[in-house]
Amino acid sequence: MLQKLIDDYKEAAIDPADRAMLDYAVKLTLNIGDMQQTDVQSLYSAGFTDRAIHDICVITAYFGFVNRIAEGLGVEMEDEETT
Repeated sequence: MLQKLIDDYKEAAIDPADRAMLDYAVKLTLNIGDMQQTDVQSLYSAGFTDRAIHDICVITAYFGFVNRIAEGLGVEMEDEETT
């Protein structure tokens, strides 16, 4: 299942709440200008609380922020084999 998530989470057998969370995170990452209140509402509909939605948003935004800093400074990732 992990490989399915890596390859295409939309094809993985995950529960609807996880799918809603990943849909939100992907949209926030790739299409931030398209975000609407309905995107947050989809998380509420999937059962997420205010706190959980906040955390999903903040964690997604933080990773985007850190990745942009690393890319902007030319930081190279360590090989997974050496960590």
